[in-house]
Amino acid sequence: MHELIGDITLCILFAWVLGLAAQFSRQPSILAYLIAGFVIGPFGTGWVKSQDSISVISELGLIFMLFMIGLEIDLKKIIRAGPVILIAGGVQIIGGALLGLLFFIAVGVAMGEGHYDALYLGVACALSSTVIIVKVLYEKRELDTLPGRITLGILVLQDVFAILFLAVQPSLDNLQISVILLSFARAGTLVAIALLLSRYVLPQLFHRVARSPELILLGALAWCFLIAEIAEQLQLSREMGSLVAGVSLSTFPYALDVTAKVTTLRDFFITLFFVALGMTIPVPNMSVVGLALIVAPFTVASRLLSTFTPLFLMRQGLRASLLPAINLAQISEFSLVIIQTGVAAGHLRGETSNAASFAFVVLAVLSTFVIVRSDPITRRTIPLLKRLGLRDLDHGQAHEAGDKAGHGAGRPIVILGFFRTASALLAEIERNQPALLDRIGVIDFNPVVFRTLSERGIQVTYGDISNVDTLVHAGIGHAELIVLSVPDALLKGASNEKLVRHVRAINGTAKIVATADLIADVNDLYDAGADYVVLPRLNNAQVLLNLIEAASGGLLAERRSHAEALLADRREVLP
Repeated sequence: MHELIGDITLCILFAWVLGLAAQFSRQPSILAYLIAGFVIGPFGTGWVKSQDSISVISELGLIFMLFMIGLEIDLKKIIRAGPVILIAGGVQIIGGALLGLLFFIAVGVAMGEGHYDALYLGVACALSSTVIIVKVLYEKRELDTLPGRITLGILVLQDVFAILFLAVQPSLDNLQISVILLSFARAGTLVAIALLLSRYVLPQLFHRVARSPELILLGALAWCFLIAEIAEQLQLSREMGSLVAGVSLSTFPYALDVTAKVTTLRDFFITLFFVALGMTIPVPNMSVVGLALIVAPFTVASRLLSTFTPLFLMRQGLRASLLPAINLAQISEFSLVIIQTGVAAGHLRGETSNAASFAFVVLAVLSTFVIVRSDPITRRTIPLLKRLGLRDLDHGQAHEAGDKAGHGAGRPIVILGFFRTASALLAEIERNQPALLDRIGVIDFNPVVFRTLSERGIQVTYGDISNVDTLVHAGIGHAELIVLSVPDALLKGASNEKLVRHVRAINGTAKIVATADLIADVNDLYDAGADYVVLPRLNNAQVLLNLIEAASGGLLAERRSHAEALLADRREVLP
């Protein structure tokens, strides 16, 4: 017991020290934890030697990590995701796993006679890292963009696929239809028990202890271990039970509160899991390194093929098809979980597991850099794809515009970039001055915006507003008023100041309305050639002040009714 406490102390200490180094060097924290485990483990300094300690630390970390992953799976979002994400996600997951299975069998990885290395590698390579992707996209403020939403939707579907694989995994040695059906029946029983209890029993219990944070935390932990133990009794894994426990709470009224209370504990045990995983990684021999160098490039290539292809065929455009493929091009931490459960079940060799871990590390580092630079990479790649014959949504636009009037027959009013503010502006025009719609043109590279505006009869040009050629062909030179409503934080490859200078160089007489994030940016935009600069926070502050005055006068309910009436029949492109 004392040995386990000492081993956990070493794990946390080294994880913290190397985690600080990773933060300073802008590397994934998971990479730091794996290296920490290797350093103190039996293949490093040997300070932690007990296999029992490593096993206990790893299993506890794994159970908590899967519980938290389950809490973050929102089943309602999957249902509302729409056909694009559902189809793209299904093709990516199933296609990626099948490609992986066939590829690894072809290169000589074991498959059959009790060894399922090729299958596990195929499944592992079909899953992407939620931790890395969400962290980087959040920092880039791209979670709410179309490529970001597609990426997150596919990640959620990958988690569901992993649950199904974990349900079948114990029966791989006897994979018959009856056995598979029995596995799904057991999994269905587990899910039914968890959902029934979480709907009819837990709400009353959590309601009674809602004001006691320590009891909410204990209740969440008790729920996690209860469902994990029920899974064990149903001959499923405790890991799958903890995942189902999390999913069953994800739509629970107290889910956010539970997540907030368990987050610190989650981080502690996730750290332990990855440190323990690092302890199991030996000094690589040439065969492990060789297999890892096969797994990593295949993961990238298969992800591009299985993600880009369905999105492109569903007419999402080159950019919105390419960015999710780039975002998803790494191996998931969940893949390591699946691999570890396979090792524990004796389904694959330790050498294969080590190769997957090394490939995970390599791709975790590379994909972080690539996602950060995904925009310039996409801009350079799209012209190459067009030369290969792949048609973007702007195919034929330039020629049509040129036929109408030299370098474009643009509308008198042009909106550069189309996001929430532009969507609200268009709805306001549609409500109050519908005749003005015939004078408005939009330039944006969101395929949803392109299709929706086209269907409504509004002139829209599919293109990158940071590209001068796009502006010229869209008829900016003939515009009388140009509106830039997207703030710098959301613009890709440009800024409001840069756009104002480009537009002013093309059109010296048009009135230009730009948007500033900071007060300090206002004068720079006027110097660049803007005629008026909007600072959205000033308008928001005025609205909030009016609401404070309304609340003081007892008129807040009246203001709310008025606001709800305004929202009732709005037809926004981006609701």
